[in-house]
Amino acid sequence: MHPLRLTLTLFGWLALLTVGVAHAEKVDLPPASLSGTATHIIVGTVAAIYESKSADKQWSTTSYLAEVRIKTVEKGEGLKTGDLVYVRYWHRAWIGAGDPPPTTNGHRGLPKQDEFLRIYLARNSYNGFGETKDGGFDVVGANGFEKLKE
Repeated sequence: MHPLRLTLTLFGWLALLTVGVAHAEKVDLPPASLSGTATHIIVGTVAAIYESKSADKQWSTTSYLAEVRIKTVEKGEGLKTGDLVYVRYWHRAWIGAGDPPPTTNGHRGLPKQDEFLRIYLARNSYNGFGETKDGGFDVVGANGFEKLKE
């Protein structure tokens, strides 16, 4: 290959890689990784969803709390069939000037009321974004919701 053509080709690939990194998003975890990260896995129906919005100069963030009626507990202790559990998750949108930094926008595949789901949860543990120790149930990010047919 001619040296100039090789240089242009390498420069093109470098430019594509830089663009890809600039708009990076947390990749979906495969089922085995979701299961391994989760301290609890439940199957149930979303009874209600509550949300709280906040914003700063760069991000508009919505924090959610879903009330889920448990049909089955697949992993974890302390929850049982018929219980209501409150699960936390979040999503944000860039409102700052220019392009957003390479980071995540939070959870994807957000649930709706009355949906039947498998939910991968972390309690007092790493949740896919960070670690919490307050006893709450965090949905494993970024894809800890799995829509099911009842």
